[in-house]
Amino acid sequence: MSTINVYLYFKGNCENAFNFYKSIFGGEFQFIGRYKDISQEARRNFPYCSDEHIMHVALPISKETILMGADMIDSHNQTTEAKSNFSLYINTENKNEATRLFNALSEEGDIIVPIAEQFWGSYYGLCIDIFGISWKISYSQNDDKKTKRNKT
Repeated sequence: MSTINVYLYFKGNCENAFNFYKSIFGGEFQFIGRYKDISQEARRNFPYCSDEHIMHVALPISKETILMGADMIDSHNQTTEAKSNFSLYINTENKNEATRLFNALSEEGDIIVPIAEQFWGSYYGLCIDIFGISWKISYSQNDDKKTKRNKT
């Protein structure tokens, strides 16, 4: 079974927002990374985000749900369209399912990041469907390794 989680975008206040969510939901961040932490090559994709802005944060809400987000700033220091304010994030059980979902959702839509192995270790792609909904499709081989360890 696949999981769907919400991915929120902020105009420079992602860290404040997620500290607020953390105070409400409890728990600890599963991950928090800043733009200064990514390679210079990848950094070119985010020219208006400062080094201290949040590149990705994940806050587990339950076993099945993770609230995720990032700062995404354009040249006018704001997001440009409503569809860029969020993405639905699907983490699949296998690579074939990730490819199937990505291909189906991107048909007649826009491919923003082609689905492929990424520098952080996930098989990942980003597209906007024909209805203007942003989708992040991901599969992590680390999930397979955890499953195999639990079965042995």
